[in-house]
Amino acid sequence: MSGDCDFGLIGLAVMGENLALNVESRGYKVAVFNRTTEKVDNLINGRAKGKNFVGTHSIEEFVKSVKRPRKLMLLVQAGPAVDAIIDQLIPLCEPGDIIIDGGNTHYADTERRTKKVEDAGLLFCGCGVSGGEEGALLGPSMMPGGSAGAWPEVKEMFQAISAKVGPNNDIPCCEWVGPRGAGHYVKMVHNGIEYGDMQLICEAYQLLREVGGLSNDELYDVFDKWNDGDLASYLIEISRDIFSVKDDQGGDGYLVDKILDVAGAKGTGKWMSQLALDLGVPSTLVTTAVFARGLSAQKEARVRASEKLNGPSEASNAEMRAAAMKMVGDREAFVEAVRQALYASKIVSYAQGFVQLQAASAEHKWDLNYGDCALLWRGGCIIRAVFLDRIKEAFDEDPNLENLLLHPFFENAVENAQEKWRAVVAAASILGIPVPAFSTALCYYDGYRMARLPANMLQAQRDYFGAHTYKRTDMDGTFHSEWIQLRKQPKNA
Repeated sequence: MSGDCDFGLIGLAVMGENLALNVESRGYKVAVFNRTTEKVDNLINGRAKGKNFVGTHSIEEFVKSVKRPRKLMLLVQAGPAVDAIIDQLIPLCEPGDIIIDGGNTHYADTERRTKKVEDAGLLFCGCGVSGGEEGALLGPSMMPGGSAGAWPEVKEMFQAISAKVGPNNDIPCCEWVGPRGAGHYVKMVHNGIEYGDMQLICEAYQLLREVGGLSNDELYDVFDKWNDGDLASYLIEISRDIFSVKDDQGGDGYLVDKILDVAGAKGTGKWMSQLALDLGVPSTLVTTAVFARGLSAQKEARVRASEKLNGPSEASNAEMRAAAMKMVGDREAFVEAVRQALYASKIVSYAQGFVQLQAASAEHKWDLNYGDCALLWRGGCIIRAVFLDRIKEAFDEDPNLENLLLHPFFENAVENAQEKWRAVVAAASILGIPVPAFSTALCYYDGYRMARLPANMLQAQRDYFGAHTYKRTDMDGTFHSEWIQLRKQPKNA
């Protein structure tokens, strides 16, 4: 026996509550449940009052209130809580019912849960959801994967509640990603790129403030201008807005200047970095961004070190600053150089993200559509940006594109920016300003464009001390040399 609700949602924290309101606003009747039932009552008597909701106080009541095939979504803390709820749902559901995990879940857990739920005769959907509280309410980016049979059942609803893009604002930022854990993997890469984007923006901010001497008002104007160009994105937009906010605790000045420089993290960036190492792909931007947050967390140690460790000396600082600024021109030229460095580095960051998606898709046989992945991120999510349209176009033109840097649009964009990009990284180094993400992006670009790297020396070292063997450039086969016997004897031997 089933009820008449079109959709059920478990977990009424802010994201869950907002998503439930979004679903109901599209004409669906929604059942809700929360372990703390007071939250159910607060929603029903508050924001959902007079709307098409059913509040339930038990898992059994919740399941019975949703019509078949049931669409039951979990928005709870990732980890054991998800497994515990799935274990409660399985015996209450019937064949064809769909359990949906919309949390920030590790893809491997989704792979495992898909099999478990399918073995029980049900369908499972692991759906990445991005956009924060506002996106959940007004239209998030949604990245569903899992049991193929789930997609026809949830497609209409998911695409109805997702963000829309396109000339007529009618293209949903929601499309089926692939089997098992594919959806959550794509969401993880989204979050990893987000880490890189945020770190790059932080470095641009520090350069403009400390080297360019821009005030918060001037920074607002710069970011506002950038948001009208090829850097237009949600993160540039909110960074602009941050520069305009005065201290809300009654103090003088701007709020951003009063915030402690210790960054938090929830782990998805670290997941992407760890999995990149497992796949052997160089996702260096996200790794650098994760480590930058780690260094920021060592605040007390940094304060102690700042009293002992020296950068450019006071005597030479003015001269060095003049030399650094000469590389990029006057103040206005410096702002433009930072913009170009940010844009080129951002391209590298996305290129690395898609290379990792390609490697994961091959490893797990997901058969991802990379153009669709770019479209999913075009609206509703944190990394939404205008140039994602270009990424979709690139993969639509060549679904097997090896690296975004090889597409003419991005190749030309980086070529046009690289002179200023290099000047900014060099100037920052001369002045002792850390720009780990800018410089990491540039090193990846230079490494990727080189036909020969010094790894021949590395292989020689490995063979010398560990007989790990090597290959040659002039003949086929695998070789090992007796380096100690062949070496030239030191003069003092």
